[in-house]
Amino acid sequence: MKSPADVDCVIIGAGAAGVAAGRALRQAGCSFLILEARQRTGGRASTSLIEGFPLDLGCGWLHSAERNLLVPMAEAAGFAIDREKPPWQKSADARGFETSEQRAYRAEIGRFYARVHEEAEKGRDRPVAELLDPQGRWTPLIEAMSTYVNGTETDRLSLLDFAAYEDTEVNYRVPQGYGALIEHLAQDLPIRHGVVARRIDHAARPLRIETSAGTIAAQTSIVTVPTNLMANGGLRFSPALPDKVEAAAMLPLGLADKFFLSLEGAEEFSPDSRLYGATDTSATANYHIRPFGRPMIEAYFGGQFARELEAGGPQAFADFAIGQLVNLLGSSWRRRLRPLAGSAWGRDPFALGSYSHAFPGHSDARARLAQPVGNALFFAGEAVSPHFFSTAHGAWETGLRAAAEALAGIGRTDL
Repeated sequence: MKSPADVDCVIIGAGAAGVAAGRALRQAGCSFLILEARQRTGGRASTSLIEGFPLDLGCGWLHSAERNLLVPMAEAAGFAIDREKPPWQKSADARGFETSEQRAYRAEIGRFYARVHEEAEKGRDRPVAELLDPQGRWTPLIEAMSTYVNGTETDRLSLLDFAAYEDTEVNYRVPQGYGALIEHLAQDLPIRHGVVARRIDHAARPLRIETSAGTIAAQTSIVTVPTNLMANGGLRFSPALPDKVEAAAMLPLGLADKFFLSLEGAEEFSPDSRLYGATDTSATANYHIRPFGRPMIEAYFGGQFARELEAGGPQAFADFAIGQLVNLLGSSWRRRLRPLAGSAWGRDPFALGSYSHAFPGHSDARARLAQPVGNALFFAGEAVSPHFFSTAHGAWETGLRAAAEALAGIGRTDL
């Protein structure tokens, strides 16, 4: 006789993947519970209202928008969609980066991406850094871009995994906030906030999920926690799952942080314009000026440089950004810039980073991590998306897939 369970499924994590899975299970009439360690929903999608503006401290772009499931869902929910071309697809402000140099840089990074895909077709994995000229004029800036896009430098980046990402180059935004959208889509789901899942005993059915609020029995579980937490034992399994832990360790979360500055006299810049902090070093920020036309600057930091700034706290981000902008624009700008808010995802105990990348030689790690354990334990999240990793919509798709697997695991093959 099958032992009784509290619920059919426990979902661990209320980020995009967990919310997607929960909605699918609710539609199927399943009993389930979502456990979320934070006191909010959204995971690495996080919108904060700062001085009247909803600022996304986590993900902010609906990437590959024409293929992104969240675009029609946002519109159906009454969220406005901004279709303005992103600043990285426009010419940047020429201050510190002449137009002729921008053309040369765009040509070089275009050749770099072509090399990436040509080499990937040969099927041999290696560090992306091997495709860069160490002495190349634009190598430092390409490295900086890698830290924004991948959260890491190219020597830690798998060529085959990097090339597997699918980007249609159509990018939209949600003025009300991407994090606010995920929270809205989670309305009425049974989410228990502030509950940390510590151990899953999957030796028999029902599973036993040990948490900071006690033990919960479930026929199945969908795990959506970030890879860094699986790799460092933040969530443990009994019996142990060394292959899962090793796969998670080969898919670490890189680091990409944001810092927002209030901008006095913003009219000097066009809305949604861009300013490069420097072009000869990877230890630089990239500045999105007047996002949505707002009187502010959204600064991007990534990789090891972001990690170093995190160690100094918010003031380190503010000091660097203001100093770099004053160096570019003149001393009078110091009084026109004021710190507002920023992220520090590497110091977030329930993330320990921003989004995943695969180490060289481990491009198979996403597929390994995605494989179910028996018919009871399933895995979702951006890290197990084969082609849309590092995105909320990639995480959402994996949540739907894991929900379908969990339904099959409890004998619901009719859906």
